[in-house]
Amino acid sequence: MPYRAPVQDIRFLMDTIAGFGAVADTDRFADATSDTVEAILTEAAKMCENVLAPLQRPGDLHPAVLENGVVRTSPGFADGYKAIAEGGWIGISAAPDFGGMGLPMTLTTAVNDMMSSACLSLQLNPLMSQGQIEALEHHASDEIKYLYLPKLISGEWCGTMNLTEPQAGSDVGALRSKAEPNGDGSYAISGQKIYISWGDNDFTENVCHLVLARLPDSVPGTKGISLFMVPKFIPDADGDLGERNDLRVVSLEHKMGLHGSPTAVMEYSGAKGWLVGPENGGMAAMFTMMNNARLGVGVQGLGVAEGALQHAIAYANERKQGKAPGTGAIIEHADVRRMLATMKAEVFAARAIALMNAVAIDMTTATDDPKWKARAAFLTPICKAFGTDTGIDVASMGVQVHGGMGFIEETGAAQYSRDVRVTAIYEGTNGIQAMDLVARKLMDGGDAAFALLEEIQDITDATKKKFPNLAEAVWQAIENLRETTEWLVAQDDLTDRFAGAVPYLRAFARVLGGHAHLQAAVAGDASRERLARFYINRLLPEHASLLAHTRTGSADLMAITPDDFAA
Repeated sequence: MPYRAPVQDIRFLMDTIAGFGAVADTDRFADATSDTVEAILTEAAKMCENVLAPLQRPGDLHPAVLENGVVRTSPGFADGYKAIAEGGWIGISAAPDFGGMGLPMTLTTAVNDMMSSACLSLQLNPLMSQGQIEALEHHASDEIKYLYLPKLISGEWCGTMNLTEPQAGSDVGALRSKAEPNGDGSYAISGQKIYISWGDNDFTENVCHLVLARLPDSVPGTKGISLFMVPKFIPDADGDLGERNDLRVVSLEHKMGLHGSPTAVMEYSGAKGWLVGPENGGMAAMFTMMNNARLGVGVQGLGVAEGALQHAIAYANERKQGKAPGTGAIIEHADVRRMLATMKAEVFAARAIALMNAVAIDMTTATDDPKWKARAAFLTPICKAFGTDTGIDVASMGVQVHGGMGFIEETGAAQYSRDVRVTAIYEGTNGIQAMDLVARKLMDGGDAAFALLEEIQDITDATKKKFPNLAEAVWQAIENLRETTEWLVAQDDLTDRFAGAVPYLRAFARVLGGHAHLQAAVAGDASRERLARFYINRLLPEHASLLAHTRTGSADLMAITPDDFAA
């Protein structure tokens, strides 16, 4: 079925829920006028609908392969990537000094949303480059910036990040890759990295790897890690490519989904690399890239959810089965209607959170206000985890709407479910996101959380005259969340926080979703009001059980012994 980019929903959320107007009013982003936003979204939508969406199934059916050391990508991916690069979509938010548009991250987020729906396997490539661009802008030397950024922004070259090693998954501090000084300002990088998304391809001139490695005599753990730029081909001072570096793709992973995206095992054998940031400062630089990617991955989840939703709606409108009123299609059945409404309401909530996060990032960039910085940091793990959980849940529900045909690959419904599953794992598992939320993000005593809750509670108060029952339900949910946040802040034992971290994050997302739907009912048409009533009446109440789970602590959980699992 054809994909239709949800430009109207994105624009509605930007203007009425996420607060993009404040971004456009800043001096930094004064060029992000209404006409510019409309043009960006419209043109990106055309590319996603006409160029990328037709690559979705071929990428799944004809995966990337490794032949004689060369990665061969899926049919049509080279042309799809060319359209992305030539359209300027990689560098929407990149610095104009190096060829970027310098536009808000909110617009990059909206475009990535559409590209993820159209063809997630291909979209993952520019997402990695965007993260690398931001890391280099913040941490690289001027020499590296001027050499690499113009090529990455134009799409002539693409970027990756290399963290994970066979013995070191989420525990990055356990990595063993080494960096030996060459005496000329460069370093010899040696080691193996796994799970490297788009570790190589056959359509860009160069692949630029950001690699974490240890200098000689560095301290153990994350404090002894440095970051290096290690290109596939070594460029000269003018950016012209010279000799091939001593690195290679050892193999490509055979994966559950994302078949069109080559996930590589990379081997570095004394490859030449250049330091990015200070010695032993690799984690700070890499976290810049990872935080960019965490917003991006949350958007990948909701983008896939949008694709799965459209797929399911089309099938439900066509499939005739049982005694259904009206059209006679299965969309007339109450349970199918329930699934579709849930899918649509969840996509709306996840998209609202992602755009709120992006706006906070843009306001941080434009104002350097620590309050906006704290909000962006607080929303990032929520966006990543809820966006990807939504992708998984909605894609799974989409298979269910198709019934038996959903389990048949030819319909394409199962691909959404297979492709999106990894998003809850990479760039920090969703459990790690939740632990970060209840630990690091509450180190301020909960100030960022309470400021956000107070703001949306005040907005909710203003809606009570028009929608008293809906507003009261959202207001009470905010209050419940505030009380649980106070409880978490009071817990000195992190295990008590961690035991309820995942339900707390989901409850926070639930409440933010209720806030977004309520504001949509106020600002939108009857259709948005009906969807808001569905979400607030049927999905928002989940927050209560989630918060009860959060406040239970860890005693009963940790009392279960390892032997109990074997019983």
